Amino acid sequence: MTKKHTISVVVPLLNEEKSLEELYNQLTVVLRKVAVGYELLFVDDGSTDGSLKVLHLLRESDNCVKIISFMRNYGKSAALSAGFEAANGDIVVTIDADLQDNPDEIPGLIEELDQGMDLVSGWKLNRKDPITKTLPSKIFNFVTSLVSGIKLHDFNCGLKAYKKEVVKRVLIYGELHRFIPVLAVWEGFKVSEKRVSHFERKFGRSKYGTKRFLNGFFDLLTVIFITHRSTSPLHFFGRVAVFFLTVGGLINLYFLFQWLAGNGLHVRPVMVGGLIMIVISIQIGFFGLLAELFSSQAEKSFSFREYLIDD
Repeated sequence: MTKKHTISVVVPLLNEEKSLEELYNQLTVVLRKVAVGYELLFVDDGSTDGSLKVLHLLRESDNCVKIISFMRNYGKSAALSAGFEAANGDIVVTIDADLQDNPDEIPGLIEELDQGMDLVSGWKLNRKDPITKTLPSKIFNFVTSLVSGIKLHDFNCGLKAYKKEVVKRVLIYGELHRFIPVLAVWEGFKVSEKRVSHFERKFGRSKYGTKRFLNGFFDLLTVIFITHRSTSPLHFFGRVAVFFLTVGGLINLYFLFQWLAGNGLHVRPVMVGGLIMIVISIQIGFFGLLAELFSSQAEKSFSFREYLIDD
């Protein structure tokens, strides 16, 4: 039997006016069975429809409903980050607002946490989406698993359960929400996945186009850097800078010795290449210094329309 916890459910949303009340009803039924206390954190990522109005109506009748509303669309990573920061439960669950995820799967995810996992990610084995979404997703998941060494089938499933320590530790920005399991493993947490059911979209359309998969591979490069570098960005960039400086310096030292020996000095492509490598090394070292400064002073900055999380 699943141990009872205090649970925070974080629901990022963008223009999901028609699905919110039904999702609220489904979540409430499940959480009343498995939680000793719960909160529903709806994070409105700059919706332009009536989503915020629906959320206010829900909050009027239930003080477990909490609302975070951005002034504009910042993206899912920002919405999750704001929800994670506000969450008070010892278990945090994320679920998309489009009714494609099944709230009845939540007890099973939490049960795996009780068995020693820190993060349990859903695996949409029978995904109810068109091939234009499923095929790029399969490629993305395969490449991410191969590169990261983490054997998951569905990194980006919206339905996940976390111990509180994970969401308070893992920093996500840009579009790194796709790689939360990778970032969690890098922080030393234990991650697993569980097969979950998946439904066809009932209302509206997907907010994510084909370009998100291309962006995902660029973000994968970011994750590789984050999880494979040393603790300081300057250490990573510094090694690269030293490599270019060494090669470029040796090339130009050779021509310097030739000139000192009395040989005529003529501009050659190799010489120019050496000079270019020295310039590149200086630029990379400068970028490393900037990255060091930014990483030590980084702060999350969002403009909120509303922040209703108190009872």
